[in-house]
Amino acid sequence: MHSNYIHFHRYSIGQEEKDAVLAALDSGWITKGPRVAAFETAVCEYTGAAAALALNSCTAGLHLALMALGIGPGDEVITTPLTFVATVNMILAVGATPVLADIDPSTLNIDTQSVAEKISSRTRAMIPVHVAGQPCDLRPLLQLADAHQIKVIDDAAHAIGASYHGKKIGAWCDATVFSFYATKNITTGEGGMLLSQDPALVEAARPISLHGLSKDAWKRYSNAGFQHYLVDAPGYKYNMNDIQAAMGLEQLKKCDVLTQKRREKVLFYQQALADLPLSFQQPIRDIEHAHHLFPVRLDLNALRCSRDQVLEKLHQAGIGCAVHFIPVHEHPYYQRYFGNLQTALPQATAAGQDLLSLPLYPTLESDDQLRVVETLRQILTQAKK
Repeated sequence: MHSNYIHFHRYSIGQEEKDAVLAALDSGWITKGPRVAAFETAVCEYTGAAAALALNSCTAGLHLALMALGIGPGDEVITTPLTFVATVNMILAVGATPVLADIDPSTLNIDTQSVAEKISSRTRAMIPVHVAGQPCDLRPLLQLADAHQIKVIDDAAHAIGASYHGKKIGAWCDATVFSFYATKNITTGEGGMLLSQDPALVEAARPISLHGLSKDAWKRYSNAGFQHYLVDAPGYKYNMNDIQAAMGLEQLKKCDVLTQKRREKVLFYQQALADLPLSFQQPIRDIEHAHHLFPVRLDLNALRCSRDQVLEKLHQAGIGCAVHFIPVHEHPYYQRYFGNLQTALPQATAAGQDLLSLPLYPTLESDDQLRVVETLRQILTQAKK
């Protein structure tokens, strides 16, 4: 093992975030309070969304969006198999039936034609996922949804800072969810946010995010005076706290700068790896990619090794890499749930065998990135048929 291990991810936290967290700790209020409200407002201003609800995870946002849209037993929700399982888990959590559409092999995002083929009389919603931070081609998906009266929940876990046709991701669909997990472009450690152009949707989700209470702790115990709460429906413990929001406010200010640094490192990778037996995620027109990840697809037909063998060699050389993703239908539970979908989802199945994500983050040193390139070049050159 190399003595200088290059981590797959490093978050970008500065003195501003540290000072903001200390100020929150010293404020006398550390749970959901004024900083959470300020963070919600700031994300709305950044994205152009009408309303937002800060949460403890993107997964919570998916769950609440489905609930607020009235999706439940008897309904079908179409989504991509090339995603983290939380997307499909939450469809099951509301009692609905997940339906998997195939992907476009060049973009890795959900394929509109495959979605069209999966629509039935029971389809109530679709959940496109912006894989690696590249926006899906939303206009044809939204046209399809409008024609069939289908709601669209935008899984933008990777896509804070991305734009489509000049408008930020977050302001396009019936609902959008962001992730602020530790590995994301901006982070609150753990955290997420639900956004919508319909404030009524967010307000319907708000009490469900905190046990179903009619008033949260800030409203009940602030200097405005004590207020009783009532529970209109059972809910969950999904709220963000002010410590997280204090971090988020400072991170959001840096989002565009951090994204630009990612873009520069992606350009270096693309130029340095262009002659190797692999391919990159291909952009569509009129987008700005958030570059949360840098996935490459290995040309396994040109190599005498598997993707996992390349991963192991990189690890042994002191380079952290990852796979985004093992397709949903390849996981044991979902194999039992769906049956064998490999033939029905050929593009997603193939991507699950050859995808590899290389280290990408704003503080990735140039020398370390060069080492990633040189090591991968050596591995693939030796493995050529």
